[in-house]
Amino acid sequence: MLSGESYDFTRHIRRSNRVVLIADVVESVRLIEADEEGVVSRWLTLVRHVETDLISQGNGRLVNALGDGFMLEFNDAREAVSAALAIQHFSRRQNFGLPPDLHLLLRIGIEVGDVILQTQDVFGHSVNLAARLAGLAGPCEIVISAQVQCQITSGLDADIEDLGDCYLKHVRNPVRAFRIGPPGPRPTIEPGFSLENLLPTIAIIPFTSRCMDSRHDLLGEILAEEIIRKVSGSPELNVISRLSTTGFRGRHATLTTINAHLDADYVLSGIYRVDGQHISLDAELAETKSGHIVWVRRFTDQVPSIVDGEGELIDSVVADVMTTLVLNEVQRARSQALPTLDNYTLLIAGITLMNRVSRQSFEEAGNLLQTLLNRATRQAVAQAWMANWHVLRVTQGWSPDPSQDARLAQACTNRALDVDPECSLALAIDGSIHTYLLKQLDDAQLRYQAAIETNPNNGLAWLLKGTLHAFMDEGKQAVQDTSRALMLSPLDPQRAFHLSLAATACLVDGRHQRAIELARQSLSIDRFHASTYRAKAIAEWQLGLKDEARATVQELLALAPDFTVSKYLKSTPAAPFKTGQEWAKALEGAGVPR
Repeated sequence: MLSGESYDFTRHIRRSNRVVLIADVVESVRLIEADEEGVVSRWLTLVRHVETDLISQGNGRLVNALGDGFMLEFNDAREAVSAALAIQHFSRRQNFGLPPDLHLLLRIGIEVGDVILQTQDVFGHSVNLAARLAGLAGPCEIVISAQVQCQITSGLDADIEDLGDCYLKHVRNPVRAFRIGPPGPRPTIEPGFSLENLLPTIAIIPFTSRCMDSRHDLLGEILAEEIIRKVSGSPELNVISRLSTTGFRGRHATLTTINAHLDADYVLSGIYRVDGQHISLDAELAETKSGHIVWVRRFTDQVPSIVDGEGELIDSVVADVMTTLVLNEVQRARSQALPTLDNYTLLIAGITLMNRVSRQSFEEAGNLLQTLLNRATRQAVAQAWMANWHVLRVTQGWSPDPSQDARLAQACTNRALDVDPECSLALAIDGSIHTYLLKQLDDAQLRYQAAIETNPNNGLAWLLKGTLHAFMDEGKQAVQDTSRALMLSPLDPQRAFHLSLAATACLVDGRHQRAIELARQSLSIDRFHASTYRAKAIAEWQLGLKDEARATVQELLALAPDFTVSKYLKSTPAAPFKTGQEWAKALEGAGVPR
């Protein structure tokens, strides 16, 4: 070709209808760092097996193979599905006998459609969709499109599970997707991993006595038992039972030994001394995997208070443990690459950052939860929290397309409830969608009631149900339900949010001073939550504290400069009710622009 001439590639494009299979390795970067030679050797063996044994008869073609994935193309959907099942089977055989953290796990996506063929590559929308379907799959899973599903026979070619309409990254419209497993007489598709895999585990070792008087030796058991009892009430932790941890009492076991026997992520241990009626506990919280000491702290109390269960020492220890674990997981999420993070880190950090009223933190939360969903598509709790993220994106005014976020939120709760129809969290957040996004309050009330019937201890369901009653002018019920939520969730990482909504409930019941107290408590935890300032300003105005209300509104407007009464009435579910109109007048009187 002469200098200056151009080549018209479009005249030489060859199109064809093909089935595209894309496989990628889960957490490939971490695996390479952990065992570079072993992982590379197993990967090359897998690729050779695919090329020489699975598609050597001309039924398929290896288009390309990179260090952490490959692409195959087929003429027939059944052949592609058969190859995908065989690939996963071979991969599982390769992992046999290896520790779980070195397992080479594949995600596979399959799509059929028109593609652009070249000798060394395949291009087109179908290739992109196959890649997105692979991202939707969990470890060792295969996800196919509706177009592929139409060309295979359930029970003969594969067992098929409908995932419904799925929203894929960078794909505007939802895609109907299906998860498949080997055909057999019984369902072979396993559910997503359990909630326990999404929570860190803590072992609380009975504390060691350094007392001269043997009568105090049982105090270590009492302390451990009471701490275990209180921490066990938190939905954010798995807690090893006291009977399991008692075996380590008085032993100088290493963290490695404790982890080997109890499989705990954190260990709380320590020593105590008694001087008269005074007890001093030196406690230590440590990570088992890294051996890192998270903190060493001293707590003091009176022995009779400990025995009677009325002392502050146990509450102080529990509060410090819970706060530290949350902050530790957030720090880990912000300091390490996403592929290296544990699933529970992704969940806890995602929930925590989601409720920090900062656009940057909120976007981080979305990335963390989406990474978790890439690993755990069939995990109801993960789907529910992703739905909550979309709800908050709209209510905080950060959504570029509220109707799209509403659809995404609904799709997440639908998937969660498909997996677990009795997932109390998903039911509660589905109620939130109907409250804040769809404004269908009767349906929301049914969702909240179903969530509570499934799990009467779901603090979030009680909180949201109480707030719904507040919007509907039902003050006494609102206070009753939100008070119950506060009782059920004393250590919740979303405590500021709980207190803020409890303040809102008190407004409707005419308990304005209590609303101010709750709002202040909430702001002491999180000073950047605009709705808390809103509740505080309304309570102050209705109490006649007009100067205080005006000052609070100025703080509110500093956080949300574009906030107006009109926008408030447009967004709040309370707008059609007496409550919403009274609150709007109070805000306008206190200085919020109309």
